[in-house]
Amino acid sequence: MHKKDIFERLREGKTIFPGDPEAYKMREASFNTKKILVQMNNSTDPDEVRTLLSQITDSEIDKSVEVFTPLYINYGKHTKIGKNVFINFDCIFLDLGGITIEDNVLIAPKVSLLSEGHSLEPENRHALIPKPIHIKKNAWIGAGATILQGVTIGKNAVVASGAVVSKDVPDNTVVAGIPAKIIKSV
Repeated sequence: MHKKDIFERLREGKTIFPGDPEAYKMREASFNTKKILVQMNNSTDPDEVRTLLSQITDSEIDKSVEVFTPLYINYGKHTKIGKNVFINFDCIFLDLGGITIEDNVLIAPKVSLLSEGHSLEPENRHALIPKPIHIKKNAWIGAGATILQGVTIGKNAVVASGAVVSKDVPDNTVVAGIPAKIIKSV
């Protein structure tokens, strides 16, 4: 029987416990990503930024995508970015659990997309619990917002600046606050 690689297990939402014999692979991959990030975050050429981001994500980044660096990603290969996406300065993507950003999404400065978390139980606190984040078409994530693991942001939804989103956001709604709650429809 073939044992699944740690990255396959992460994509499947499997908890990774301390002492996992493949945990070192996450650190190695993160350091490899960081090498490319240093180059990308020091580039002033939008085409070079997209090329380097394509290397990090191991997928084609469309010419319509604009990224204002710096951008921080811990792994990258579990991030998928659609067309006509705008990512502003100083965003953080923790993507071991998976991040999908569909077409026409706007991401403001200092947004954190955190697809990884930890157990509330102290004895399992160091276990890594991955759950994917999915941002659907035409959503707008406001400055300083934090999207937590396992959350889907609906089509045309707006996440207000500074919101902390721990539950799914329905299509065509605006959420705000900590924790984020629906404040109106669009």
